[in-house]
Amino acid sequence: MLTTTALDEIVNFIAAENPARVLAFKASEATHKRVFDLIEKSKALALNEQEQAELDHYLTLEHLMRLAKIKAYQMLHS
Repeated sequence: MLTTTALDEIVNFIAAENPARVLAFKASEATHKRVFDLIEKSKALALNEQEQAELDHYLTLEHLMRLAKIKAYQMLHS
């Protein structure tokens, strides 16, 4: 029996909507800069609670998109 997690369901949904667009997606330059700034700040000194929560959200979303891109690639190449 195959067990499907909520994460799998969401990843499959995102990837299936338009696999080519999912693969082509890139975050904006402003988002890249903000994440880089938060990471750099976290290395130099502790982030405040709001900044840490923001960075954690970005990292979670990045993980989700990486999984969706893998799934989209599989859909387009199988």
